[in-house]
Amino acid sequence: MDTEPMPERCNWTRICPMKLRAVCTLSLLLAVVPLAMAQSHGVNPANLDQSVAPGDNFYQYANGKYLDRTEIPGDRSSVSGFSALADIVNKRVAGIIQQAVDAKAAPGTEKRKIADLYASYMNESAIDANGMAALKTHLAEIAAVHTQRELATALGKTLRADVDPLNNTNYHTANIFGLWVAPGFNDPDHYAPYLLQGGLAMPSRDYYITDSARMKDIRAKYVQHVAAALKLAGFDDADKRAESVLALETEIAKVHVSLADNENIKNANNPWPIAAFAKKAPGLDWSAYFAAAGLSKQASFIVWQPSAFTAEAALVASQPMEAWKNLLAFHLIDAYSLPTSKALEDERFNFTGKVLSGAQQPRPRDQRAVLFVNAELGDAVGKLYAAQYFPPEDKARVEEMVKNLEDAFRTRLEKLTWMAPATKAEAIRKLGTLKIGIGYTDHWQSYAGFEVKSDDLFGNVWRYSLFDYHYSLGRIGKPTDRAEWVMTPQTVNAVNLPLDNGLNFPAAIFGPPFFDPKASDAANYGAIGTVIGHEISHTFDSEGASFDSQGKVRNWWTDADRAHFDASIEALAKQYDTYAPFPDLHLNGHQTLGENIADLAGITAAHDAWLESLHGKPAPVVDGLTGEQQFFLGFAQSEAGKSREAAMRQQVLTDPHSPGEYRADTSRNLDAWYGAFEVKAGQKLYLAPDQRVHIW
Repeated sequence: MDTEPMPERCNWTRICPMKLRAVCTLSLLLAVVPLAMAQSHGVNPANLDQSVAPGDNFYQYANGKYLDRTEIPGDRSSVSGFSALADIVNKRVAGIIQQAVDAKAAPGTEKRKIADLYASYMNESAIDANGMAALKTHLAEIAAVHTQRELATALGKTLRADVDPLNNTNYHTANIFGLWVAPGFNDPDHYAPYLLQGGLAMPSRDYYITDSARMKDIRAKYVQHVAAALKLAGFDDADKRAESVLALETEIAKVHVSLADNENIKNANNPWPIAAFAKKAPGLDWSAYFAAAGLSKQASFIVWQPSAFTAEAALVASQPMEAWKNLLAFHLIDAYSLPTSKALEDERFNFTGKVLSGAQQPRPRDQRAVLFVNAELGDAVGKLYAAQYFPPEDKARVEEMVKNLEDAFRTRLEKLTWMAPATKAEAIRKLGTLKIGIGYTDHWQSYAGFEVKSDDLFGNVWRYSLFDYHYSLGRIGKPTDRAEWVMTPQTVNAVNLPLDNGLNFPAAIFGPPFFDPKASDAANYGAIGTVIGHEISHTFDSEGASFDSQGKVRNWWTDADRAHFDASIEALAKQYDTYAPFPDLHLNGHQTLGENIADLAGITAAHDAWLESLHGKPAPVVDGLTGEQQFFLGFAQSEAGKSREAAMRQQVLTDPHSPGEYRADTSRNLDAWYGAFEVKAGQKLYLAPDQRVHIW
């Protein structure tokens, strides 16, 4: 809640969790919007660096002047088009929260809960007076663990539904395992429980096992952070305990499946009956674990990473009991540092903010309070946001663009020459059954079971964690709600839901630099049109291709079709492998493959849709830029941003998205880009026609 980890997986920047813990999304950064950006509509000529040839560095050409004049504020690790738009959105949300405070609504109402939750966050004296006592009550339960069965019970109590593997949400959860409740792989008409690897407090396995001087330094600072947090919570021998935490987490990291390997859905579809866990993953008392997690009556689970489960369960038996207790204690302290004390909150920021992300200071508390309320009561705030923002005329214009993008994608599918008739028919059927939500949901979540007290932040956070978990447990086995949204309308993002065969485009994404009703169609199609196309194309990316038109995991491809598809996307993966933000760090083209496919297919479909919208008429020239130039610059400028080195390195290691510069460079695969900017052979971004990747 004090910094901004990387964005998530299956949306434009792949937002945060299924339950929208907004503190985890890059899209909710607050940033200073340069004046030239605020006053422009569509492509901003003031951002162009005319000294650079587009064919040598398209991103610099499109954004060079913006990059020159933009400074990252001390309380940020990065700024971007997302953060610029989120600044506007969060000011609106702050106004909504203030309205709820002023309303003095009756206890138990959603407006009152909004007001009381905000008040509890801002009441620092109450936090310091009561937080540590509340934390120590739970730490005492960990201290009382002495047997393997008691350890299994303690581990089971940590299970939370705060992961989403399809969207890279809290993938490396600090709980030993994570729960995700979603439509079943094999029965998408009902919700099923998925179990996922966990146990790490740092961003990914790379932070534990990479043998570089930089990572060794981070690990040393991590041990210092763990020790400092334990000392603040009253533990003795904190330095020794901290070393044991790192040692145990390192053993866990060694058995984790990498993010790139995790992308293969077929490898993730592993139904395990509850009785099979003791045999397939011995070492953990599973009966005690599931009983403590409230899952003892569940017949079966889908285990996403079976090798990690087997290995992590073995570690429960093989590693010292005290090491596990130290890990549980630190993870609890770390997770609840905010509502416990300012000293713990500051200590957490010193590591997660400064060391991991490069931010120099926390955001102002009132801004963090807005993000916090948004995270815990997202739909309650969202109802009010939807009623005040996103006018009908904007929605109508977006709906027309969405229809045009669908038509463009359908046309491309129909014209494919490499796809067999049966495969093509299912692809077109899948596109035809795609459920697209624009603006906001019609099915708002109820918070009737969430008790909020204005002077008890620790209790509010603890109760929300259990409320959210029990909400997920209550869905297991029930019919899937196909109209459900996983984002609030005030979220600056978009998402593809492969198990629902659906898309969500929240109201907040429809603002500059992505959508501007005063901008040209060319610029809008290049920016928001590419976002829409990106999400549609996730339906057919390296993950989406594993799901049929009903959201079921099923191979609907012929062997020849799949071989052609795999060869095409492998070429794209190799293209991205060549990109290096730093001399010692290249992108992993397979880790970012799904998003790179979606970027390429999205901009291709958006370009088709824009051309079709012209109905044969020439596109207007704006600020001396042709329509084609406006289209590609609209895309490239929507990717503009700056990151501190620590944040960029973390993104490359942990995020399925490529950094914005390389996302903009996917334009080099479109023939139209070459004509638009007179790109010639010999320029750095030039690709010969037979080297340009075309998938759809």
